[in-house]
This record gives sequence, C-alpha cells and structure tokens, in this order.
Amino acid sequence: MNVDIAQVLVENGHKVTSQRVALAEILFIRPQHLSADALLEQARAAGVRVSKATVYNTLNLFAQCGVVREVNVDGSRVYYDSTTHPHHHLFNIDTGELTDLPEDSVRLAQMPDLPKDTEAVGVDVVVKIRSRRD
Repeated sequence: MNVDIAQVLVENGHKVTSQRVALAEILFIRPQHLSADALLEQARAAGVRVSKATVYNTLNLFAQCGVVREVNVDGSRVYYDSTTHPHHHLFNIDTGELTDLPEDSVRLAQMPDLPKDTEAVGVDVVVKIRSRRD
C-alpha cells in the first residue's frame, strides 16, 4: 500500500510527527485490519515509543483524513481497515479475525425508506461467523 501519510496530514492541516509516521508505516505495510491495541503492540515491538492515547488519537485522525475505515464489529470492538474502497467484512467471533468480502458479494434486495431530506452515503455489512456447535 502506498500512502504518503506526511502529504495527507499536511493537506488536512495536521502536523507530521514521527509517531504518526511510524504508526502509518505499520498500518499501511499491507492491507489489514488492526485494533488500536494490536497496533500499539506492533509499534512497541518495533521500538516505537508511543502511548495508547496517541495510538487512539492517531487512528481517529487517520479515519478523519480518509486513509483508514473504522469497522465496528459488535459495539465494543473497533478495527481500523487500511483498505478504504467500498467492501464488506466477515468477522469470526471465535478468533476475532476480520477479513474483507468483495462489495458485490453481498446484495441488498431493497434499501429502507429513508427519513425526509436524507440520502444514503454507504452500506457497511459485517457478516459474523463462528465454528459449528454440533
């Protein structure tokens, strides 16, 4: 993945810091879904001195800048997706693994009636799976 995070930050009026750049290097090394805790763990393993608050703030900033997508899988777990084009997800409840599904793999027969003066800007589907309990 080729994200010039310094350029993105400057274009959006934010400071370029060594911590933001280091977190981006980990996050954008390949398409992936990371929680804030997983990113913090990887950053510390790579020798990056960063606090948990900085990781959360940086991920929120990256989401505001449009370089990651927040994927809320169950109301308490949020993953940050380095792939931002429209697509859906498969979430394994047993393993906590989140994987991409092609956008056209999920079909909606019909959209609900929307409130007056609103428009749909997207549909995010998370299909939850687990091992069979036979």
